[in-house]
Amino acid sequence: MDYELKMRRTIRQYTEAPVTDELLHSLLTASLRTQTMGNLQLYSVVVTRSDDQKRRLAPAHFGQPMVTAAPVVLTFCADFRRTTRWAEERQADPGYDNLLSFLNAATDALLYCQTFCNLAEARGLGLCFLGTTVYSPQTVVDVLRLPRLVFPVATITLGWPAEEPTPTDRLPLEAVVHNETYTDYTRELIDRYYAPKEALPENRHFVDINHKQTLAQVYTDCRYTRRDNEALSQTLLQALRQQGFLR
Repeated sequence: MDYELKMRRTIRQYTEAPVTDELLHSLLTASLRTQTMGNLQLYSVVVTRSDDQKRRLAPAHFGQPMVTAAPVVLTFCADFRRTTRWAEERQADPGYDNLLSFLNAATDALLYCQTFCNLAEARGLGLCFLGTTVYSPQTVVDVLRLPRLVFPVATITLGWPAEEPTPTDRLPLEAVVHNETYTDYTRELIDRYYAPKEALPENRHFVDINHKQTLAQVYTDCRYTRRDNEALSQTLLQALRQQGFLR
């Protein structure tokens, strides 16, 4: 395999070449070997190909153009409905309408999604992971007609790359690895880990065009604000209740 994970990049522009059902199903099948809690496979994936459905999904993802432009959109869902129905049909008493069950199913779904992403990129496909899925979950629920105990946690757009962007920067390994116990971040460590990121020309430009003093301010004041986070948290909680994971 000549695919280098360290060189992976997000692809937002795709050619018109189709992603065949055969290839897609092969990758989804291979991904079934992903680790899973209790061997329950607490996930489902909804495949969206039709232009009409893509247009319906687009508002949930803030109208990002790759949602309607990509040949395929995949929505990965935390799914405890299938397991619950299995239990009900086998004289068992399921108790999975709670937060812990959602966390377990969400973990399963995200693991399955990541395995799929790695396999798809190894085959030369390009993709973009959309973090917006949990920002507007109710819209996704409604468009995809997700029943109780099914909740969207991740979306990717998929196709053959029509661009080759530069891979984005990453923090060094020592910034995220803690040996034996957690080592809190001192000012010295923050400076060491973030200085290279802050010095990149593209990030300095990012600061300038947003009229901020630091890169951190761009994130706290513009991209992921307290007001938005609190409002979207309420939306998320409401959708979790609607889907039966909270009471």
